Amino acid sequence: MRDTLLGTGLKFPPEIKEGRFVYSSGTENILQNIEIILRTEVSERLRAPEFGAGLERLLFEPNTPATHHLIASKVEQALKQWEKRIEVQEVTVFTDPADETAVVVQLQYRLVATGAVSDTRFGMQLGGA
Repeated sequence: MRDTLLGTGLKFPPEIKEGRFVYSSGTENILQNIEIILRTEVSERLRAPEFGAGLERLLFEPNTPATHHLIASKVEQALKQWEKRIEVQEVTVFTDPADETAVVVQLQYRLVATGAVSDTRFGMQLGGA
């Protein structure tokens, strides 16, 4: 029942097993869609040029609080527009302790269908001084 509420789609990255595409469902599918949205550059998709978060455009920006705020804003806007199965609760961006030219984006969200709160994080490279 839970997978029906949360959806099913092609696994990301795409995988073929026994000659067929592998699918993901439930929270795994939502996490994969979050990654797809955040790692897709606006104008990258021919049939959906407005899809994505546009985070790659920030690659050479300095690792500053202003850039952190901009990243958080882009993440929140993109997920609000493209992933209707979640409600973003909080986006926190901070310098990666292991790499001063990178940030960690921490996302807390609520699953609309169940009300469960979950979180995920991903790293992003910046190149500015």
